[in-house]
Amino acid sequence: MKNTAETEPPQDAKGKGFSKVVTLLKESLSVRISVGMAVTVISVLVLLVVGVTWQVQNSIFEQRRQQILEDASVTINQVQTAFSQSTASTTDQVQNLANQLISSLRATKTGSGVVTTMLLRSPNAPTTFAINELIDRDLVEVISPELRENMARGNGQFYQSIAIKDAKGKERPGIIVGATVVLPLAGQYELYTVYSLADEQDTILLMTQSLLFGAIPVAAFLGIGILWVLYNMLRPVRVTAEAAQQLARGDLSVRVEPHGEDEMAQLGKSFNIMAESLAKQIAEYDELAKLQQRFVSDVSHELRTPLTTIRIAEEIIYDEREAMSAPAARSAELLHSQVDRFEKMLADLLEISRHDSHTAQLDAEVSDMKELVRKVVEADRPLATRLGVEIVIDAPQSRYTAYMDRRRMERVLRNFLVNAIEHAEGKPVVIQIASNDKATSVRVRDFGVGMSADTSARVFDRFFRADPARTRTTGGTGLGLSIAAEDVALHRGKIEAAGKLAEGSVFMVTLPRTANMQVEAAVLPLWKDEEPPGETNG
Repeated sequence: MKNTAETEPPQDAKGKGFSKVVTLLKESLSVRISVGMAVTVISVLVLLVVGVTWQVQNSIFEQRRQQILEDASVTINQVQTAFSQSTASTTDQVQNLANQLISSLRATKTGSGVVTTMLLRSPNAPTTFAINELIDRDLVEVISPELRENMARGNGQFYQSIAIKDAKGKERPGIIVGATVVLPLAGQYELYTVYSLADEQDTILLMTQSLLFGAIPVAAFLGIGILWVLYNMLRPVRVTAEAAQQLARGDLSVRVEPHGEDEMAQLGKSFNIMAESLAKQIAEYDELAKLQQRFVSDVSHELRTPLTTIRIAEEIIYDEREAMSAPAARSAELLHSQVDRFEKMLADLLEISRHDSHTAQLDAEVSDMKELVRKVVEADRPLATRLGVEIVIDAPQSRYTAYMDRRRMERVLRNFLVNAIEHAEGKPVVIQIASNDKATSVRVRDFGVGMSADTSARVFDRFFRADPARTRTTGGTGLGLSIAAEDVALHRGKIEAAGKLAEGSVFMVTLPRTANMQVEAAVLPLWKDEEPPGETNG
């Protein structure tokens, strides 16, 4: 069986070569400009050659036409003089005279480009006396009826351009000139002289070829010269572009070396100024970011000591609230709840500062995701019971493993679940778990107030609240979901959110099943239109 793959490499090589040329044209401005200018120059040269050839051709034709008409005029006068001075008085004598004259013209005019001479009876000649026509059968057919009609209507010379076949059967240009002559006794006859323009055609062809062969090296030289000049002129642009790419990749030390004082040198100097300014500003921003991170971390740590003291005092007051008056007892309860909230906010700020300073540690191992979900559900079931929300776990398998830090993932899932319960409007919350060979996904879906697409895009931003006026049951700092996003990023996982107003919201996290893996796609669809479940499944 023939291996058809043997014929494919040449096609692939041709396709790759064409692709390289296209890529070079796209990426190199100097090559693109050079090709465009070379094409322009070649086009101008071609037009110049065509124009010169056309002008020279017309000039040669016109000169040759004048020579032919002058030569034909002399020939016609000579023939007419010979016939007028003849003393022939019989048909045979007139015939012999015509034969002699035509034969003499055919023999003597060859050097001047005459192909043949013919004598045809004119339609105006009397029919009572006639001699035999002296014609060339191959050429008499080229005489057009219009030419014969013109000669029949008037005196003088008439001509037309014709095509003549040479000895090899190749058509060559020519001119046939005709005039009316009067023969003794026989009356009017038409005298035609056929001239060849083959020599002139060969001259024009040779000149055209010379021009073309002379133009080709000129065009090649100009194309190469333009490419070389532009390539060197645009070298600073290429160097600056490469430096800009390195700058975009984070190398703030890259600079270009300008030469001269022209626009290209100014481009290099401007780039260096821009890179220096950018490096300085980024360094300032980095310093400010470090100061901000240090400030948050220091303040958070410094607040822990007074917060501990406040907590101890608050708990004593809270425990004695039964003995207080109603306003004092209410104040104790408010103080207790606000200290709880402040403590949570302080913990969140500390966690954010760890993420910002890249000191957050991941204590991960392969664990059962379903077990962790059940633990989170049981911890938040009192809140769900108080708000009348049913929690449904959709996990048909007995075990779903993932590579995770249980403490961090418990915090992420609790954020999802508490948000879902508080926004469920008393409708069920569905937790769905699924996994494949590479990842495990947990999807928390509520059917409550929902959220818009703008909210979904910003829900993981720090301190973002979709509805600040909405009353929260558990309180919040606006940092929970942003911390969740940082925790998932530590796992090299994926966190997503979506929703529709009045239809509910969905939050989903996807983690790799083994270490050193990057999550590429979730196992479950993020959003799908579905109805709330009618009963508990888990």
